[in-house]
Amino acid sequence: MFGRRRREETSPAPAAEVEQAERAPERESGPWDSGEPYPERERVDLGGMRLPVDSGFEVQLNLAGDHIVGAVVLFEESALQLHAFAAPKRNGIWDDIRAELAQGVRNAGGTAEEREGPFGVELAAQVPADEAPPQPVRYIGVDGPRWFLRAVISGRAALDAGVAATLEGVVRDLVVVRGDEPMAPKEAIELRLPPEARNAVEQRAGQADVPDLNPFERGPEIAEIR
Repeated sequence: MFGRRRREETSPAPAAEVEQAERAPERESGPWDSGEPYPERERVDLGGMRLPVDSGFEVQLNLAGDHIVGAVVLFEESALQLHAFAAPKRNGIWDDIRAELAQGVRNAGGTAEEREGPFGVELAAQVPADEAPPQPVRYIGVDGPRWFLRAVISGRAALDAGVAATLEGVVRDLVVVRGDEPMAPKEAIELRLPPEARNAVEQRAGQADVPDLNPFERGPEIAEIR
């Protein structure tokens, strides 16, 4: 009896359980690096970024010439703008970028102050707007392994904690795909259309007398003031 019970207690765990334990996230939330374990959920594959999607979201892409460099999530009269950049291997760059942003906002006649947020120190700003009162904007930065993520929350979510929580959840579930190619610090990690969108564009482009289809419009620009 004792021998049988001992064998049962020391029997190896099933391979699936071992693999799940090895792949369990080491942190409670992201943003995640593509090389670490992270929770599964529905995400749009944008190449350099895997963007969480949910009902009620509208996704747009930011263009710099012919290159896709950022994504915008629109939700409840709010915008979450996301850009990922290359960063040094050992040193984060958020402290420097935050200081530059704050100085730029102040030089333009706005206000900016640091405060503690769900992702660490962030910048709460009032950004001047043409023929309108200054607009509240939250600048969030996260230093990752060889990458930096900048998230900018504007609109209703900049003041409404309930709406902001939904957009903050997008940041927590975001996956950054840095890649192994050499990149200069602060160089934008380029994005691409997801496979299903590329297929739609190619199909429409091959049809005569049918205009090209771009399933994403250019997102609202929240300029980085320098």
